[in-house]
Amino acid sequence: MKKLKIFLILFFILNFFSISLAEKNDQLKIKISKNLRCVVCQGQSIYDSQSDFAVSIKLLINNKIDDGLSEAEIYEFLKDKYGEWIIYDTSFNKKTFILWGLPVLLFFLGGAIILKKIVFRRT
Repeated sequence: MKKLKIFLILFFILNFFSISLAEKNDQLKIKISKNLRCVVCQGQSIYDSQSDFAVSIKLLINNKIDDGLSEAEIYEFLKDKYGEWIIYDTSFNKKTFILWGLPVLLFFLGGAIILKKIVFRRT
């Protein structure tokens, strides 16, 4: 009887951790597929699209997660294969400097123009 109790306790503990790991993998799959752009649809994420390309990428993501790859490794694999355009959330590097820097520059330029107009209006 004591062995049965220990077995049941171990069974429930292992079952809990396996469910937790499966949920974590499902959440990771959804997160990655929502951050990838469908090459065919061009306006939808892989998660929202039902094109053949999106379905194949979803399967690829499942296989890569099952193989033990991390989120960053999957993104790097897809960037190498399809280019950086496939990822919605681009990284900051030499190629994307203008993309990230131009809004800040325009913000300060607009602020300077507004301040200049206010100062000239007072005089």
